[in-house]
Amino acid sequence: MKKQPVIVAVLCLALVLSMGCAAAVQNQMPEIAQVTRGDLVIGISVNGNLEMPHKTDLSFGTTGVVQQVLVEEGDEIVEGQVLAQLDARALEFNVASAEAAYRMAQINLMKTIYPAYTKTWGTDLPGVWLALREAKEHVKEVEELLREGEVEEAYVLLDMIEKNLSKAEEKSLATRWELPWDVRLLELQVDQARASLDAAKLNLEKAQIVAPFDAVVADITVSEGKELSSMTYGNPAISLVDTSKIEMKGYIDEIDIAMVDLGHEAGVVVDALPDKDVRGRVTFISQIGTVQSGVVFYDTTISLVSPDTELRDGMSATAEIILQSRENVLLIPNRAIRGSLDHPVVAVAMTETIRSKDDVEARPVTLGLSDGIYTEVLSGLQEGDRVVLPAEKNSSGPFHP
Repeated sequence: MKKQPVIVAVLCLALVLSMGCAAAVQNQMPEIAQVTRGDLVIGISVNGNLEMPHKTDLSFGTTGVVQQVLVEEGDEIVEGQVLAQLDARALEFNVASAEAAYRMAQINLMKTIYPAYTKTWGTDLPGVWLALREAKEHVKEVEELLREGEVEEAYVLLDMIEKNLSKAEEKSLATRWELPWDVRLLELQVDQARASLDAAKLNLEKAQIVAPFDAVVADITVSEGKELSSMTYGNPAISLVDTSKIEMKGYIDEIDIAMVDLGHEAGVVVDALPDKDVRGRVTFISQIGTVQSGVVFYDTTISLVSPDTELRDGMSATAEIILQSRENVLLIPNRAIRGSLDHPVVAVAMTETIRSKDDVEARPVTLGLSDGIYTEVLSGLQEGDRVVLPAEKNSSGPFHP
């Protein structure tokens, strides 16, 4: 009866050994990868943050009491829209008073004795009027001569009329004199009144906050009834941001910057919204480098195309700037490539299970682009082929022997 535990122990040991042997055989089986079709992208990774560059803080331009705040945070507004205004009754009175003074100055100037007033200079229009009156009388004489049949005399008189009118025209342009001092003083008063009117209108405009572009109201720091003093009226009252334009700011090191050009496309992954498909394009590369920890980096801007409304200013993001890409090409893992750079080969499994070296064929291939993990196959393989991968520990250099 005591032999039964010994028999059980022996059976257990045999079972363990058999399982170990099976595992050992399994570990010796080579790893197989299938040749597949897919897209290959060669790019440079850039870390940075999203930024909405078109934003501004608006304030009033004068003191006063806030009469109305016409928007709320989050409102979408358009260029030229009035956002807030002060109690401007005193400023409106100043504009009306300045307009009256300006009109009075104009009237005083136009009451001058000159027959035709033009700014700074008078023109000899009376001489022109006299020439026209004389021409009209001579035309009557011409009509009388034509009725009497004196055609030749009529043409002589017409020539004289034409010459007199030409002289009058020259005189109207050439005979000019400087206006007297009293008229020039009136001109100065008109200019002064106009300047006062412009200043009053400008002060009235400062009592309003108007949107300079289409945007979203991001912040409001004033409220109706708040009094703004000479110390506080210049503080930001309303902040706007244009959410239709978003950029990603990042840095590229000096090794990679030479490969990046303006216009290169980029895929952007936002840390807070990893499932969002965000696309962009390189729109700025600084000519000035910044040294960080002994490495030179260059400021780079990627402008997003049709940005999503969920994106926010300041979000962390990573962009993959696309240098080259291939679509729907044959791909194999880099580990499968053997031979040399000039004569690459791959080991193709010819049977479902590899039992000997006869089950594997060394096949030369022509290679294309590589992203460091997968490589494009131009010839030598077809979709569905099975290639043998050497063990990781045997890797040495770009290709394996």
